[in-house]
Amino acid sequence: MEQPAPALTILGSTVRHAVEHVEVFPAPANVTTVRFTNDELASMCPVTQQPDLSTVVIEYVPGQWCIESKSLKLYLWGFRDRAVFAEAMAAEIAGEVMLSAQPRHVRVTLTQRPRGGIEVQAVAQFGG
Repeated sequence: MEQPAPALTILGSTVRHAVEHVEVFPAPANVTTVRFTNDELASMCPVTQQPDLSTVVIEYVPGQWCIESKSLKLYLWGFRDRAVFAEAMAAEIAGEVMLSAQPRHVRVTLTQRPRGGIEVQAVAQFGG
């Protein structure tokens, strides 16, 4: 049984703060894959508190819902002041997609820009 469409509260509104969850809308028929790419994901190193910059690719196979992109931008904005390792951030983002959009599959690839000559890439996925 299909759930009723949730209300979109962010799109069309002025929002100047991070949000805790992404918003979703009914997935159109025949959409097999959705991919978001953001090359400005900011966070902080949990040890040194230095800024980290990452690129994140979120790819999912929609079930009933698709993620609304403005709410995703504001959700990702919430990491800018958080001290978090790249691996934990990839897993948290993938978990948020699973919780909110309930896709058939999600894969999050997070690539942290090199610091000290080392680039970190973490992949988190859920579903089949």
